[in-house]
Amino acid sequence: MTSQTAGMLGIGIVIFAGLFLALLTLLYRRSPLYFRNILAYMRVRRAASRVVEDGTRLHISIGSANLLTPSAASALAGLAIIRHLGEVTSLSDHPPVTTTGSATLNLLAQDTLRTAHEAVATEQAFDMKNARLTGLTPLSYVAGVMPSIRDEKISTNVLIGNFGPEVGLLTEAADRQKTPVIAASDSLPAQAVLYATTQEPLIGEELFAAGAYTQAGPGHAASLLVQDILRWFIILALIGGAVLKMAGLL
Repeated sequence: MTSQTAGMLGIGIVIFAGLFLALLTLLYRRSPLYFRNILAYMRVRRAASRVVEDGTRLHISIGSANLLTPSAASALAGLAIIRHLGEVTSLSDHPPVTTTGSATLNLLAQDTLRTAHEAVATEQAFDMKNARLTGLTPLSYVAGVMPSIRDEKISTNVLIGNFGPEVGLLTEAADRQKTPVIAASDSLPAQAVLYATTQEPLIGEELFAAGAYTQAGPGHAASLLVQDILRWFIILALIGGAVLKMAGLL
């Protein structure tokens, strides 16, 4: 396969996925899709409802992903959950706190949190300090997050994004405060640490289902079905290629 053919095939897949996503989004508005239960996301929704009643707050940390690298996908999943949880909890006396380890990512988190605050039209002015850049290196970022976990009346910590093994320090800090942690990362070392230190870790692609499972919008739910369809196309293509190779046609 030439590079030109591969490029055209890639463009075709992108166009097909985009059209299918738009179609499924429209269908979802009429008939919602149903997915398997993921206990961690159920806990996130319950925690968001509880903070309005008990006067505590959520802490959402989305890591330190570089938006120009593939790790940006994990940051976008984190931003989606910030938007939804921000809308649900901005009516409370203690709106959610977000922490990041990247300057550009912090600007996006700040704007997302502000948009969520304005969406519920609360009379209380938005506090820009609720979105915090805690450090620009992995360890300084973690060190800056720890005071938020300890001193902000946090009832639940949601850690979703690009982390390294140092995320174990955050889960330990939360455990000392006896506050639950719901965590996911696109990093294999971080996933290994989270699997050992949290009760309900999100493994692998469950990270990218954050928007769909927190009801952030029909587009997020439709995207999961598009991903499954594309996976089946890849599986069928691999099987078909193997059969043709065995038959001597390739």
